[in-house]
Amino acid sequence: DSGLRFHYVAAGERGKPLMLLLHGFPEFWYSWRHQLREFKSEYRVVALDLRGYGETDAPPHKENYKLDCLIADIKDILESLGYNKCVLIGHDWGGMIAWLVAICYPEMVTKLIVVNFPHPSVFTEYILRHPSQLIKSGYYFFFQMPWFPEFMFTLNDFKVLKSLFTSQTTGIGRKGCRLTAEDIEAYLYVFSQPGALTGPINHYRTIFSCLPLQHHEVIMPTLLLWGERDAFMEVEMAEITRIYVKNHFRLTILSEASHWLQQDQPDIVNKLIWTFLKEETKRKRE
Repeated sequence: DSGLRFHYVAAGERGKPLMLLLHGFPEFWYSWRHQLREFKSEYRVVALDLRGYGETDAPPHKENYKLDCLIADIKDILESLGYNKCVLIGHDWGGMIAWLVAICYPEMVTKLIVVNFPHPSVFTEYILRHPSQLIKSGYYFFFQMPWFPEFMFTLNDFKVLKSLFTSQTTGIGRKGCRLTAEDIEAYLYVFSQPGALTGPINHYRTIFSCLPLQHHEVIMPTLLLWGERDAFMEVEMAEITRIYVKNHFRLTILSEASHWLQQDQPDIVNKLIWTFLKEETKRKRE
């Protein structure tokens, strides 16, 4: 309905159940490369470039990035792909969108899997009570400024972008799958295109007009995966999320893993997702 063109990468045969993957910031479909390969045997796996990212259209005004628009995008994409339901997986900001889609369109989500992002109500309540999380989320406030955040990312050949994935504090840990030179190059290529950072940062420029939520409950089986060494999100929020899920809820915290969990520990993440998907199917049969 938005009239925007969306770019996605798909693996697995058409007609198989749909698994829809929503990336975080500052990423694009590529952050799901390990999952595209892994789940194509049983699913039609679709990794999206969200509105404003990568090769997807980027409307110019920040009003075009309100959460309502982002949620509607997922509904439209599902229908355009010829499906009425999916397994929905989101990481980071894509996790925020996945939670909201599950809350607003529960009939469209058979199973919800979120990586390193708490239920949005937990996030907004926790941040107000815990200055330490407020500091970790400081970039939300920094991103409210026009043009300057984009400029900061481009300095010194995109040093900030590289260090997010590779530095000691925020990057993938020693025991994780480090990003290769080619992986870093893929990120740099996408975000060094003219204007490529404005759409992604615009996602954050509307957040304060959309929260807190009116509706909270999640009614489908939910898996929350969390890298404990996340530099941006305090792990305490993961456990509190349980109170909003009115169905089977499983939380797995990986102690050595970073914020970039599905790239950091792809084998473990894929195994945990398989277990969750199979376990739920078994439950239904019983």
